[in-house]
Amino acid sequence: MIKKSPISKLILENRTFYVKRDDLIDPYLAGNKYRKLYTLLQTPSDKLNKIISYGGTQSNAMLAIAAMCAEKNWEFIYYTKGISQTQKNEKCGNFFIAKKLGMLHVEVDNEFYKDFIASLRVNLDNKTFIVDQGGAVEEARVGLEVLAEEIRAYDSHIKSLATPSGTGTTALFLALSLPEYKVYTTSCVGDITYLKQQMSALYTIPDNLVFLEPEKKYHFAKPYPEFLHVQKKLLEAGIEFDLLYAPGMWKCLLEQTDEEIMYIHSGGVTGNESMLERYKKKGITSFC
Repeated sequence: MIKKSPISKLILENRTFYVKRDDLIDPYLAGNKYRKLYTLLQTPSDKLNKIISYGGTQSNAMLAIAAMCAEKNWEFIYYTKGISQTQKNEKCGNFFIAKKLGMLHVEVDNEFYKDFIASLRVNLDNKTFIVDQGGAVEEARVGLEVLAEEIRAYDSHIKSLATPSGTGTTALFLALSLPEYKVYTTSCVGDITYLKQQMSALYTIPDNLVFLEPEKKYHFAKPYPEFLHVQKKLLEAGIEFDLLYAPGMWKCLLEQTDEEIMYIHSGGVTGNESMLERYKKKGITSFC
């Protein structure tokens, strides 16, 4: 079943923004991950029996795939590099919930991880599907085209959109699907050069995709006081966003743009509880 999301108005620093509330689609299978997995969600359950993916233990894609597989009754195997005992013992956050949903977690020695991931497609049977890290697959384009049609159907003067990037799949396919819109993004994993390389592996980057460069280098998933400050402002404005991707994107928008913009909510708020624990361990115990 196709699920549509509403649009909310948000006032931030005396500016008007609009938010496409993809976070409200489903508690776990929401945000851009719902869009990226759209094709698989429309796939009849008997066509597949196993999904394989890989990445980090805070991944929103990991949780979304786990939720999808639980719904479809598909086996889900997720590979990561070695993780700490602390991570294994967590009782909240994406990794904990994904395991409760039935995900089989397999650790691979760091030394062999890259080669192991490269070998996953060898001798695959026709009932097994691999979702690359972050959902960066060509199949994701179909779901982003559905999102594009929802945005077009919203009678609005807004012609600028924004969405943060990990692999850049969402921003890329959204820009391709909406050439009449300007689409802002920023790199949350690596720098802009790395992000463009990731995107170019999927498709040629269109001219309407605009890359905003952060004022300084931010390491992915590392706690920063200024990100918590942005999160406080967003919560006060009435909407909760994820702590991994959203603060960096919003910070760039507030500093480098001035028009009315529609932000595509990426979901992922289930990971905020475990992320806030990381802030506390770093001594960042309250909103700035």
